[in-house]
Amino acid sequence: MDAAQQEATARARELQRSWYGEPLGALFRRLIDDLGLNQARLAAVLGLSAPMLSQLMSGQRAKIGNPAVVQRVQALQELAVQVADGSVSAAEATDRMDEIKKSQGGSVLTGTSGQTTSGSGAPTVRRVVREIQSLLRSVAAAGDIIDAADSLAPAHPELAEFLRVYGAGRTADAVAHYESHQN
Repeated sequence: MDAAQQEATARARELQRSWYGEPLGALFRRLIDDLGLNQARLAAVLGLSAPMLSQLMSGQRAKIGNPAVVQRVQALQELAVQVADGSVSAAEATDRMDEIKKSQGGSVLTGTSGQTTSGSGAPTVRRVVREIQSLLRSVAAAGDIIDAADSLAPAHPELAEFLRVYGAGRTADAVAHYESHQN
């Protein structure tokens, strides 16, 4: 790799760090390890071609262009945490990965009930929360959101809490926060 390619790769990884909180190579390798996948299976679940996944991991490409793929990455990260803490078994994780793979555009990983909307057709609390999280995480990395929350905390503690919970917290905590603030 020549100096120009090395510089482009370093620049791409730095952009990934600012957009996704870390270089995608590290993020994807962790998902592969935590969920017992190989690169081909990860690419299939995310809805990427194997070459595209490889380019993102190596820093040849900086950005995931499809927002649905970004949401699938976030869903897999959440799933990996649940597998690690024992709240989701390996068999359940396989089923959830199939659900994640099928998710499109604005759809999100459903809860264990499989319900994505209430009887009235309105979005569930979980879906609303995931949309808020996705939006916040698309504009800033978790560390930057925490820094912003720390800056706001003295004058605006409720707003700081919102940023921490939705921008860098677990979905279950954000759902509880959302539900506690409804009339």
